[in-house]
Amino acid sequence: MSFVLCFLMTVWITFINLGAVEGFFMNWARAFLFAWPVAWLISFSFGPKIAAIAQKLCKQTT
Repeated sequence: MSFVLCFLMTVWITFINLGAVEGFFMNWARAFLFAWPVAWLISFSFGPKIAAIAQKLCKQTT
């Protein structure tokens, strides 16, 4: 999950900041390499708690 989300977000934000310029791929790859470990750590650290909250919210609405 962290890979896909990080991939999509870094492509989008890099495109918003730079546009379709020469060197886009290298700029995106650098952003991705810095962001993915952080995204993984956040997903690993907060994932179980967020899943528990989501389950509680789903039980309340049914």
